[in-house]
Amino acid sequence: MVDAIRVTRLLRSLDENLGALARRQDASPAQRQEETWLLAVKYLFITTIEACIDIAQHLCSVESLGTPTDNGDAIRRIGQAGVIDNSTAQAIVSAVGFRNVLVHEYVDVDDQIVIDRLQHHEDLRDFAVQVGEWLARQ
Repeated sequence: MVDAIRVTRLLRSLDENLGALARRQDASPAQRQEETWLLAVKYLFITTIEACIDIAQHLCSVESLGTPTDNGDAIRRIGQAGVIDNSTAQAIVSAVGFRNVLVHEYVDVDDQIVIDRLQHHEDLRDFAVQVGEWLARQ
């Protein structure tokens, strides 16, 4: 059984983080030069994407969607189950890879990629909306 309180709490956190990302998206050039601006953007991406992962892992478990092989697989499984649409699932799987780079620094993080991603994070909002709609139907 879906823990609606848990999923709602994660969706709220995701929404708050998306708001914080949107505010940083509109930062002035002077604000972007502040030492902590980019660090905050990276951290917000990490925690926002982790909320998506936590939701997907929970839904895989309680909805008997199988045991995901990794976080991207959890996202794919909820897409296949119709919680989110397949194009959103594919976009969030890519976001999970982006999060992995930020967290584990598999490669040197190109700050321009982070800044570009800041301008295009609608997929994270789509995920939140679609999960919220699915939860409302339960």
